[in-house]
Amino acid sequence: MPPADKQTYLAPICEVLRQHWPDTRTVNMVCHGHSVPAGYFATPRVDTFHAYPHLLHRGLKERYPFAVINVIVTAIGGENSESGAARFERDVLGCHPDVVTIDYGLNDRRIGLANAKTAWSTMVEAALAQNAKVLLLTPTMDITQRPGTAATKESQDLQQHAEQIRWLSDEYGVGRVDSSSAFERYLENSGELSDLLSWANHPNYAGHKLVTQELLRWFPIA
Repeated sequence: MPPADKQTYLAPICEVLRQHWPDTRTVNMVCHGHSVPAGYFATPRVDTFHAYPHLLHRGLKERYPFAVINVIVTAIGGENSESGAARFERDVLGCHPDVVTIDYGLNDRRIGLANAKTAWSTMVEAALAQNAKVLLLTPTMDITQRPGTAATKESQDLQQHAEQIRWLSDEYGVGRVDSSSAFERYLENSGELSDLLSWANHPNYAGHKLVTQELLRWFPIA
């Protein structure tokens, strides 16, 4: 299937977001995943208002000031995509989403590529069957990705999961929010990984802002 295009994939949703009262309706966006979208910074601190679901909500309201938007977080810290898929119908589709984001790459190293592929596919297919648009997020970096350190199985696994998520987005023709590449570009421009992390495996406000910038690319203003 052709890859989703940032200018057109969410065009029907963006058209709704541009409407003025009385022609508006509520647009529901559900952010599903593990501790990162749940807002965990330095565990056990949860900094909801500096995590990307809230930053996305703020960014969308600045971009579409007449829109009525709910950004609903169904993420659970410590969870992997198998657990997320098991509750997907109840917790995510039960919110009647227009857009669903899925972010499990960091924790899916525990279940392996094959199991993660099955779980992500199950969630994507269920969302598409309900006519929801889907944005798949590659994982943010953790300390195993620190430049200059020897490659480990954990670091290689994370890169493989990122690549599988890219493949899934193309396979299903859904949106891809490449957080991994955004972090890599930051490091290539002389940034330090420590600038983006609040914990060994959690981004800080700056890291969440990078993810938010990638998410907002899918919501063109015009």
